[in-house]
Amino acid sequence: MTGKTENVSIGKSKEDYLEAILIQINKNGTCRSTDVAVQLGFSKPSASIALKKLEEEGYIERDDGSILLTEKGKDIAGKTYNKHSFFKEWLVMAGVDDKVAEEEACQMEHIISEDSFNKITAYLKKLDARFL
Repeated sequence: MTGKTENVSIGKSKEDYLEAILIQINKNGTCRSTDVAVQLGFSKPSASIALKKLEEEGYIERDDGSILLTEKGKDIAGKTYNKHSFFKEWLVMAGVDDKVAEEEACQMEHIISEDSFNKITAYLKKLDARFL
């Protein structure tokens, strides 16, 4: 497939973990492995294994029980979260139930390339400027 960017090729699971870490840091100022497990609905041992992989691959670092995103991890987490927020907002604005919008936005964030997402948002900005 063409048009795929690094954040898409790392896989849905890793993107979900990085996004969850970002959300926890933004919400609480810090993130622990327990927070990620609870947010994603996984067991603590499963989350621990996944986080260890993310650390080995350079997406996160650990410091006194806290999980920190590396620059590479922040980039992917931020892009994934932005896509999720965008799609959820648009689905809700279109009348989709909040819970359904949340679930579908989570799927959409993983399948769209960064290039396509940037083109959609740029196009919408142009449309909005026409009506101002």
